[in-house]
Amino acid sequence: MIFRKPKNILEGHSKIVPGVSEIVEDPVISCTSCRKALTTDELEQEKQVCPYCRHHFKINARQRIHMIADAGTFIEYDKELAPVNILGFPEYDEKLEAARLQSAEIDSVVCGECELAGIKTAIFAMDPFFMMGSMGRVAGEKITGTFERALEKNLPVIGYTVSGGARMQEGMVSLMQMAKTSGAVKRHSDAGNLYICVLTDPTTGGVTASFAMEADIILAEPQALIGFAGPRVIEQTIRKRLPSGFQKAEFLLEHGFIDNIVYRRRQKAYLTQLLQMHT
Repeated sequence: MIFRKPKNILEGHSKIVPGVSEIVEDPVISCTSCRKALTTDELEQEKQVCPYCRHHFKINARQRIHMIADAGTFIEYDKELAPVNILGFPEYDEKLEAARLQSAEIDSVVCGECELAGIKTAIFAMDPFFMMGSMGRVAGEKITGTFERALEKNLPVIGYTVSGGARMQEGMVSLMQMAKTSGAVKRHSDAGNLYICVLTDPTTGGVTASFAMEADIILAEPQALIGFAGPRVIEQTIRKRLPSGFQKAEFLLEHGFIDNIVYRRRQKAYLTQLLQMHT
């Protein structure tokens, strides 16, 4: 962020704050895609999307839920569940504490139920600021529990994914969550319930190989990286150059892996329409 004191009160986005002699200016952020200077107010109004190039900035799990849920309807599930260092992995406790401080969350996913245009739905959103949305034992338990509650209440499920994959500090326990969540998705689906997943940047690894790609309707945000292994790993393995834009949402849409790409500003209306069609 860049802070600058303007020459006069008419310059830039200056504000006069009562009781403060200095002029305070909105922080300015440079877009990581087009490099345009943006104020935090601009980004807030655009739902954290660059108004010039439409680059979608990463946002946390609660921002996701707040953007689509009807005001005051979100009820959180399992908010007390917290990961522990079950394998005694070196420095994992310190990494967990750092992730909690950075994200203000206990783990990498927030789950619950809410209403969209009055339609009750279960919802989960992964958080990129907690160890890059990695999936461990607690994340798998919370997502599984969300599908189980949705099955009991005959609710559709909307999920937002962002992840670097399974959490290596939990070893085989984290990989087991792939089967656990997939089983819950299958039972929910067998009962005739709807599951919509929105893939955001990046969705990779064990999350992609399980519940992220098992939805009835799979959506994505523009330019989201979606895949199992990363492009460099694939190129080193097959010893070939990959096509331009490989593993980006647009490439996956063209090749039939996802159903549509939806800009963030349209997501609530789009998801509401899908729910209305299927309930």
